[in-house]
Order: sequence, then structure tokens, then C-alpha cells
Amino acid sequence: MPTTGRVLKRLLVGRAMRSDRLGETLLPKRIALPVFASDALSSVAYAPDEIFLTLAVAGGAFATTHSWQIGLGVVFVMLVVVASYRQNVHAYPSGGGDYEVATVNLGPRAGLTVASALLVDYVLTVAVSISSGVQNAAAAMPFLRGHEMPIAIALVVLLTAMNLRGVRESGSAFAVPVYAFMFGIIGMGLFGFARAAFGHLPQAESARFTLLPEPGSGGIMGFAAMFLLLRAFSSGCAALTGVEAISNGVPAFKKPKSSNAATTLLLMGTIAVTMLMSIITLTRMTGIKYAENPATQLWINGHPVGPAYQQDTIIGQLAKTVFSGFPVGVVFVSIVTGIILVLAANTAFNGFPVLASILAKDGYLPRQLHTRGDRLAFSNGILILAGAAAFLIFIYNAEVTKLIQLYIVGVFVSFTLSQTGMIRHWNRHLRTERDPKVRARMMRSRIINSIGAVMSGTVLLVVLATKFVKGAGYAIAAMVVLYVLMQAISRHYRRVREELHVAETDSDAQLLPSRVHAVVLVSKIHKPTLRALAYARATRPSVLEAITVNVEPDETRSLQQEWDRRDIPVPLKVLDSPYREITRPVVDYVKSVRRGSPRDVVMVYIPEYVLGRWWEQVLHNQSALRLKGRLLFTPGVMVASVPWQLRSSEGVEDRLDRPRAGSIRRGS
Repeated sequence: MPTTGRVLKRLLVGRAMRSDRLGETLLPKRIALPVFASDALSSVAYAPDEIFLTLAVAGGAFATTHSWQIGLGVVFVMLVVVASYRQNVHAYPSGGGDYEVATVNLGPRAGLTVASALLVDYVLTVAVSISSGVQNAAAAMPFLRGHEMPIAIALVVLLTAMNLRGVRESGSAFAVPVYAFMFGIIGMGLFGFARAAFGHLPQAESARFTLLPEPGSGGIMGFAAMFLLLRAFSSGCAALTGVEAISNGVPAFKKPKSSNAATTLLLMGTIAVTMLMSIITLTRMTGIKYAENPATQLWINGHPVGPAYQQDTIIGQLAKTVFSGFPVGVVFVSIVTGIILVLAANTAFNGFPVLASILAKDGYLPRQLHTRGDRLAFSNGILILAGAAAFLIFIYNAEVTKLIQLYIVGVFVSFTLSQTGMIRHWNRHLRTERDPKVRARMMRSRIINSIGAVMSGTVLLVVLATKFVKGAGYAIAAMVVLYVLMQAISRHYRRVREELHVAETDSDAQLLPSRVHAVVLVSKIHKPTLRALAYARATRPSVLEAITVNVEPDETRSLQQEWDRRDIPVPLKVLDSPYREITRPVVDYVKSVRRGSPRDVVMVYIPEYVLGRWWEQVLHNQSALRLKGRLLFTPGVMVASVPWQLRSSEGVEDRLDRPRAGSIRRGS
């Protein structure tokens, strides 16, 4: 009879899948695009906003003049990074992505730096994307205001449940809204350019406003202007987040894996830059004004618009302008934009667990992260990602303006080290390759990766210079903590491995004890005690004795009399306990046996009740637990629990007969 918990789990997650069905979870390109590229594609919903917000510090003329230049700069970096990562997926198709490239070519420390940066960035991707989606929804549905944080956490839980059902199923569910978003933004761009070509493109409602510089920033020029442009560029580079997810997810593609991943990368980059430049160009053509403080920066007829003015996002204003007279288009773009911002988090739900699994396999994270759950997804990694993202959303109250400052730095750390590693990769292979055609191809790839390394490193410096004090410093601190933690985990596993290693000089004779001294713990004569005595006798130890602790003299005398009356063929030894302790006399006696015969092994049998209700555990077995805890730390001592199942435990084994999600199954 299935339990309620089991039924609920099957409803949420689905039926468990056999390991030999792993191939059925692999993704074709049409599903892989929305699964792995939703983050990069969705960034066009907020990257233009960040560009125009930053430029608005210097006023409307500055934003109009330089926005397209910033856009082209972001596009150039995007194309270079995409071209660079196409080399990565061909050279390293195992799914390690940036981590593997850096580890193999630059060393384990560089690899761990990349891994810590990516893990932090994946968590931030979930927190930023979902918070942004909820805030966009709250702008359209005012009744959500004030409840953004719990709604965002609820959406994290929903995405977690969908991803626990498996990568393919979650990808199929997300494919429709992702393609709808692409259709909506590209369709809006085509329609807007067509209206402009025929002279029918209207001006935006905000075009009639004057965008004033922020107080104290008027007349920005020289170094200040350059710094502001760099800030706008670094903000616009949010459009590049998620590019690396495909290189980390190559194993999830159908064969040929590398080719399909490279094609998906190219599609993602082409679509993303097309949408980004369409939005920036149409924003300039329609005269949209966008300010961080619209109530004071936007003026009309010599007066500020005041707090009553509700400023829509760039896409929101653009949709109302381009689709003026066609409200269906406005509603469609608004809905799919809100949905894609939430679903962008799915890129992290596919990248984080895979990377965590690889790190666990290499001994840098707990082994449990290398296991697959019922639906062949890395369930433990999914749950940890969800928990960390929900924690960030909670402490930052789902405020995108605060979370976004922590963003981007991690991904450009991984970009820079990965591309530098690829340069080392091609240099190493060029030293041994003699085929002229292959050498020419490698040299072209090295040039692409060199440009990518320079561009990524430059952007990283810009991001650090412009965003460190605004929040990027916290992200770097988190990376450092994670780096140190993974190093400590690796040292622990290495130390344990060295201690457990069997050297060539170790022989079976050295591993075998000379004798076995068996001890059965007795509190009273009942069925569990008799079963423990029977099991101990069946093992035929060299010495077998029963021991009891004299806490209550009357009870001890009664026990000895009952022992003699039953003529139990095992000697009973009574240990004195003047302070009424149980654990210490037993441990001291066992240690004395060990000291007397150091080459003997002492086998301690402990009778235990097996109970079915949690509250019953409080009433029984506490002495046994304390004893086991002490004896397990005593060298040369083995502890065996002899269970006696009480009636309340009947049926419990059926509920525990199956493993929990990701508890024991190994990943492929």
C-alpha cells in the first residue's frame, strides 16, 4: 500500500526511471535551446534597461548619443565569446566546461576559481531572474506589490519541482514560452522597423519629456564621461550571462553532442544580439526616456513629472509604442517577457547540478552531489541551488536593484580563465601536430580564444572597477569562501583515501586479528538479549562473555539469579558502577581487554529495539546510542547492533524500501 508521501512524490516528480533510460533524457537542439539559452536570451529584457539607466545619469542627450555605441560593444563581446565557446565545446565535450578547461590547462587552483565563480553566478541567476520576473508582474498586477519575496520563493519551489522531474521534461515545458518570447521580441522589432520604413512609427509617450542629468552630474566630460560609458558597458554585459551554460551541459545533448552544442551556441548568440540591437535601435527611434529617478529627472513644461508618473520598462514602453492601436501585441509581449524572466532561472537549474556533480566526482564537493535521483536528474544539486537562491531572495527581499550588483562578475571570471586555458590548450597541441590543415585550424581557434580572453579580461576589470563597492565585492567574497571550502573538502577526502589505502606491503595476515573476544551487553533477560547471545555464539568467537553494569544492586542480583536458573551457557560478568554510569564502565572494560591482548579484536553485541514511531525512539535505545558513539572511536573494537522488531515497526520497511531522491544512485 503506497504511503501518502510516496503518492505525493510521484505526483510532483513522476515515476522513477531506470538507469539504462538515461539516453531518453538527452536533448535535441530544439529543446536544448530553451533549456540552456533562456538566461542569455532573457537578458535582453533587462540589459537595455541597465544601459539606459546608467547613461541617464548624464541626461537624455548623452543616452541618445551613446546607447547604440554601448550596444555594439556588447554585441561584439557577445559574438567573440560565442565564437570562443564553440571551440570549447568541441575540445572539451565532457560537460566540465570552463572548470575542466581551466583545470587541465591552468591547474587545479584555476579550475577551482572558475568553479566557485560559476556556482555563485548560477545561484545569482536564479535569484535575479525570478525577482525580476516577479517585479515585472507586480508592475502589471498592482495587487502583487508588497508580496514579491514570498511569490519569488514560491516560484523557486515550482521550478525545483519541474526540474526534479528531469531535464527533458522541464525543457519541453519551458520550450513554448521561450520560443514565444523570441517570437514576440523579434516580431515587435520587425513590425517597428516596417512602420518606420513607411513613416508610421509613432513617438513614445515618454518622448515628450526632457531627461535631466542627476543632481551634481551635469556637464560630465573627460574621464567622468569615460567612466560612465564603462559603467553602462559593464551593465549591458549582463546580456552575456548564461553563455557558458551550454559548454557545461554538452553531455545533455543528443549525439553528435559537440556539434549540436556548437550549433545551439551560434543560434543563441545570433538571436540574442538581434533582439538586443533591435530594442536599443527602436528605443532611440521612438525617443523613449528612461531614468532611475523618473519623478525628478523627467520634466515637462518646465516641471518634474512627479511621483504620480509610473515608468514602464524599456520593453513595456516599446511594446505600447510599436503596437499602438493593437493592444493584443502589447499584452502578448508583456506576458512572455514576465514568463521568460522567471524561466531564465532554468539555465542555472541545468548548469549548477551538472557542475556540482563533476566537482563531487573530483572530490571537491560532497559525494552525494554526484548521484542522480528518481528521474535521472542530479536531485541533490537542484535542491541546494534552490535553497541558496531562496535564501538570497529572502535576505534581499527580492529587490533586483540590490541583487543585480552582485551579478556578472562571476561569469567573467570564468570567461577569462577559460579562454586563457584554451590558448594553453592550442599551444600544447600545436607543439606535436604536424598536419598543415589541422595546424591551420588550431591556429585560427587560438586566435579566436586569444581575442576572447582579452575581451573577457577587459570586461572583468571594467566590472570590478565600476561595481565592486556597489555589491560585486560580496559576490567575490562568496567565491573566496566557496573556494576555501572546496579545498578543505578535497583535503579531507584525500586524507581519508590515504588512511584507507592498502599498501603493497600490507598482507592478509597483518589485517587479521589473532583472536576475537566477543562481549554481549545485557540489561535484563528478554528476547532481544537472548537473540544477541545466540548471534554471538553462532560466530564462534575465541572468547564469549556477557557483561552487565551494576547500577541497581537488587536488579543485578535478580538478573544473576535468573541467569543461573536458565543455565545460559555464557558467563555473565558484572561491572561495578559506584556513580550509576553505564557507558563509562563498559568502555573502560573493553579498553582493558584491548590492552591485555592488543592483537585481539573486541566484538561488542548491543541488543536494540526497532520501533516504528518517531516518539518511541525518545523512550528507548538512548543508552545503546551513547555506547555505540563511544565504542566506535575505540581502536580495535567492532560494534554490532542486534535488532528486535517491535509490532509498531511492521510495514515501515515497505516505506523505506526505495532510496530517496539522489541518495545512493551514481551518476553516469
